[in-house]
Amino acid sequence: MFEIIKPGTRIDFLSYTKYYFTVSIILTLIGVAVIMTKGFNYGIDFAGGTVIQAEFEQEPNLDDVRKAMNEIGMGEAVIQNFGDAHDVLIRIEKSERQLDEVSNDIKNTLVQTFSDGKVDIVRVEQVGPQVGEQLKTKAIYAVIYALIGMLIYIALRFKLVFAVGAVVSLFHDVIITLGIFSLMGKEINLTIVAALLTIVGYSINDTVIVFDRVREKMKTEADSSMSLKTVLNISLNETLSRTVLTSGTTLLAVLALFIFGGEVIHGFALALLVGIGFGTYSSICVAAALVYVIMNKKEAKAIA
Repeated sequence: MFEIIKPGTRIDFLSYTKYYFTVSIILTLIGVAVIMTKGFNYGIDFAGGTVIQAEFEQEPNLDDVRKAMNEIGMGEAVIQNFGDAHDVLIRIEKSERQLDEVSNDIKNTLVQTFSDGKVDIVRVEQVGPQVGEQLKTKAIYAVIYALIGMLIYIALRFKLVFAVGAVVSLFHDVIITLGIFSLMGKEINLTIVAALLTIVGYSINDTVIVFDRVREKMKTEADSSMSLKTVLNISLNETLSRTVLTSGTTLLAVLALFIFGGEVIHGFALALLVGIGFGTYSSICVAAALVYVIMNKKEAKAIA
């Protein structure tokens, strides 16, 4: 039978702790720097305004669409293809005019400008700036509350040191994912927030399985004489096959969504690809390594 990870594999993960931390710190700092300098491309959910998706019978020239928007005072409109060349997304982030008026003006202008071909308005989404700001605040709170909830859960089920390792690795996953979205200029909306919360739940699941095995090893009399490094390494190796298989199959499914799912869920799939990928890495390398370093320091202080 073919096996990805053979039974009895003994990889010394904890010997490379400083390399894990170096890579993770660099990636996290880059993510924070990109977010602070470039910021986010907030979607209609957070920025407020109007989004109209128009489907053209004949492939439109985006410059003509832009000129048409300028004629009705929509110079700040963001215009881009959505899916294929026949679909155009028009986003008006801010306007002093009534949203209904803006929406109707855009509809009428498109029909008049592109009279040589049929123009269908596929969807219109409107969110007021105040509502968008409230949604943004609630989304930030949702992610923070999720991290705090995980911290409490792990602290109660295991020890506080395990909770710290788990939550730091989760923070690492979220920041890197957001940094990539900021760097690529990808839209941040409520769907992406849902993806981030999914990443938090998925990553903590992998981490809990490793920590559960560590606790079992620490409780057994036969393994009680083992060093912390040995216990952590054995636990990581024994759960490695499960982690690789579950994460691998999940990533394949998400990759299929990313490639074939279309523009509507493209951002969601991208967030999951990045988050689950780094979440698997952090569950194996970062969380356990952080527990090992903290507990070693505690033991050293106790001896001193």
